[in-house]
Amino acid sequence: MSRRLAREVALRVLFQVDVGKANWQAALERSLKEVPLSPVQQEFGRQLVEGVINHQQEIDRLISRFAIDWTLDRMANVDRNVMRIALFEILYLKDIPPSVSINEAVELAKKYGDQDSGKFVNGILGNVVRHVDHS
Repeated sequence: MSRRLAREVALRVLFQVDVGKANWQAALERSLKEVPLSPVQQEFGRQLVEGVINHQQEIDRLISRFAIDWTLDRMANVDRNVMRIALFEILYLKDIPPSVSINEAVELAKKYGDQDSGKFVNGILGNVVRHVDHS
């Protein structure tokens, strides 16, 4: 089962919340109706959105700590939210290897970010995984 589409839905929702200040529950329900996902994929997407929302302060502190010379508000919105999803997976979803979460994040960043997003996201997430206990 591919989780990539569920990650794309989660990114869409988190982007709407972050940039448009949308209500996350309403944005999630709307996105789940618009994108054909299996029930398992829907649950994974929901888990990602709820997890990021519930742990955003902790996740943002980690991003800020390892994003040398970058503040969260200076980062591209897509990059910031892609990293939030990946770090939620790395910290809380133990059935997903960190390397898979990072790879998926890089692919999302390349698809939805700018030409340097993949490298930027990979660098920060790689730093976090090397320096933070995520077991």
